[in-house]
Amino acid sequence: MEDKFKATWESLDKRPIPQWYDDAKFGILLHWGVYSVPGIGSEWFWKNWSDGDQDAVSYMTRNYPPNFTYQDLARDFTANLYEPESWATLFEKSGAKYVILTGKHHDGYALWPSQSAFCWNAKEVGPHRDALGELCMAVRRKTALKFGIYYSQYEWFHPQYQSDKLQNYTEDKFVSQKTLPEMTELVLKYRPDIFWSDGDGEAEDAYWKSTKFLAWLYNDSPVKDTVVVNDKWGKGTAGRHGGYHNCGNNYNPRVLHKHKWENVMSIDKESWGYRRNGKYEDYHTVKELIHMLVETVSCGGNLLMNIGPTGDGRIPYVFQDRLLGVGQWLSVNGSAIYGTRPWIVQRDALSTVWYTASKSSVNAIVLEWPQNNTLVLRSAVSLFKEGTTVSLLGHSENLAWQHSNGHISIQFPDKATVEVSWAWVLQIQSDK
Repeated sequence: MEDKFKATWESLDKRPIPQWYDDAKFGILLHWGVYSVPGIGSEWFWKNWSDGDQDAVSYMTRNYPPNFTYQDLARDFTANLYEPESWATLFEKSGAKYVILTGKHHDGYALWPSQSAFCWNAKEVGPHRDALGELCMAVRRKTALKFGIYYSQYEWFHPQYQSDKLQNYTEDKFVSQKTLPEMTELVLKYRPDIFWSDGDGEAEDAYWKSTKFLAWLYNDSPVKDTVVVNDKWGKGTAGRHGGYHNCGNNYNPRVLHKHKWENVMSIDKESWGYRRNGKYEDYHTVKELIHMLVETVSCGGNLLMNIGPTGDGRIPYVFQDRLLGVGQWLSVNGSAIYGTRPWIVQRDALSTVWYTASKSSVNAIVLEWPQNNTLVLRSAVSLFKEGTTVSLLGHSENLAWQHSNGHISIQFPDKATVEVSWAWVLQIQSDK
């Protein structure tokens, strides 16, 4: 039988993105690895230290003997407090519909017993566990969440990659002997629902053999019909090729995109990995996170929210607090997020209101409680006619509305009678 997809971008880009991903809207990304042990600066600790970063050098000088290496830090990546089932329960309570774990970051350390990372994986050094596999099993056993794997294409200090780079990528030993075998192994062993590629930007997609891998993934892999991928498959592919578009970290255009996209951001504004010296103001508030989610979904995107566990396997309370806060809001207002599609207008012309469309209603998501309890809308005037009802999620009674000078005025109840904080959802239903 002829393959459905050929190893060309023209062919691969025609593959539809599985609908489950568009329905899910909200996921969690975890940056976890050896860099979580020092918890200084960011997940780029090894590179920063190698480049002479003052904070990294000072930390290592104060806490470790001379000649101590980054590889030596892996012994302290114990994960002795790692409870994957507790993590899975937290993610479910957050309202997320998928979770993605860094299988391998730019330091090359693998969270699974990689056959291509000798003595540089979590089974052989550090926790002596298949950290990735345990979370994969826990998520699938305890929840209905989808499970994805983040994979860095390049590795800062891998000798084969450095050699290929010196040859201007005319040789591809690193790809042939390291990345392709590892990616194939991950897919066959864990059957991820998402394969999230990163670390691709130094070389063209031809070097990474990206189209070859994706053609296999779409045609012959065990997840060929369900897997979702992003767009980081080589220099210049972001926003052009692959699956959904990342376009860059913290990408939030606040306008509708024709192609499915993702806003990947971190609760910690300064880092993706754990930081021991994070300050209160460094972390997004629950309100800020909910507003990002609303704006992203209104414009057709998914929000991927990152957290950084500690080296011993704990999820810091600040991340737990933020995730549970988002989950509390979604437990009341999720019908305005999950499974929705963009409406004809994304943001109202008069108010801080963003719209989504469900099968039977249009959802107006109000980011600031209206002054004098009266909300004024202009962009949704066409919805309001005889028989139109407006309900406020978290409140038991329909709201009164009226036409006024080319806009709609909606009377809100007393704020104290509403069980929701941070943002409020109006479901607008019109008789056909």
